[in-house]
Amino acid sequence: MEYQEGAAEKQRQQLAVRVSVVCTAVNLLLAAFKFAAGIWGKSSAMISDGVDSATDAISAVAVSAGVRMARKKSDQNHQYGHERLECIVSILLAMGLFLTGGGIGLDAASKIIRALSGNAEVLSVPTLLPLIAAMMSIAVKLWLYCFTRAAARKMDSPALMANAWNYRSDVFSSLGSLAAIAGARLGLPILDPVASAVICLLILKAAYEICRDAINQMVDASCDETTNEGIRKVVLSVEGVRGVDLLMTRLFGSRFYVDIEIAVDGEQTLSQAHRIAEQVHDAVESSFPGAKHCMVHMNPYEERKDGKKDETDKGEGTVDSGS
Repeated sequence: MEYQEGAAEKQRQQLAVRVSVVCTAVNLLLAAFKFAAGIWGKSSAMISDGVDSATDAISAVAVSAGVRMARKKSDQNHQYGHERLECIVSILLAMGLFLTGGGIGLDAASKIIRALSGNAEVLSVPTLLPLIAAMMSIAVKLWLYCFTRAAARKMDSPALMANAWNYRSDVFSSLGSLAAIAGARLGLPILDPVASAVICLLILKAAYEICRDAINQMVDASCDETTNEGIRKVVLSVEGVRGVDLLMTRLFGSRFYVDIEIAVDGEQTLSQAHRIAEQVHDAVESSFPGAKHCMVHMNPYEERKDGKKDETDKGEGTVDSGS
């Protein structure tokens, strides 16, 4: 079993490295082409798009490093593992996106204000080259989104999924660049810096969502209601479980902890009750691979004649097992 887990972990790390190498190389080439197209083609929107792609190349390397650090095994100083390192990488990625988006937005706002104030020299009509670059960017970013999302789902990596969503936002920003450049060539040159401003907003939105999800995982937010209800149904399906007194979950990086109190027949022997608790633990972890650690506490279940549960005795039985 340990050999199989080690082999699976090695495959995940190899996949993370491969995704990082591919995304970094593609983004660097795309960024270089966008910069050249933006400068030679006189398009600030395309230069902004190039900055975005250059940032993506840096973030791909950062995400790969975060995934590798997060997959490290538990040690004496980090007995709960290193999964939260992925959250830290995601937050750093979001901060980088905030700075990038803010810089692009300030430059665009400056050009728009100056143009509206009568300084038309700040505006220029883009050539055909940025238009071609925008169409190429849409196709490449869409492929990167699909490629990275598939890897993130396979690895169950929030940092990698954050990068995938970033690529999807890039598709929309490139669509905006395409429309603006086309509009500028048709006689509305102010659309070019307007597109830069729109790209800024999209980048800031993506940064906010990445940061929000990472913070939720850092502050022990609970799993979604669907997952919690799924766990409850699995527990109640175990023979011998008379009820669920308490169910708590908390996110821990890409995985989550489960703390649960079950009601069992108080007339059973300790060994019999413990066996039920172990079955609950195994059922939860086998049904939910994302469960990093499951603790099961047993309470005696007694029924009065009115059918209500006796709350006077909470019991002390606990099964504490993790994977």
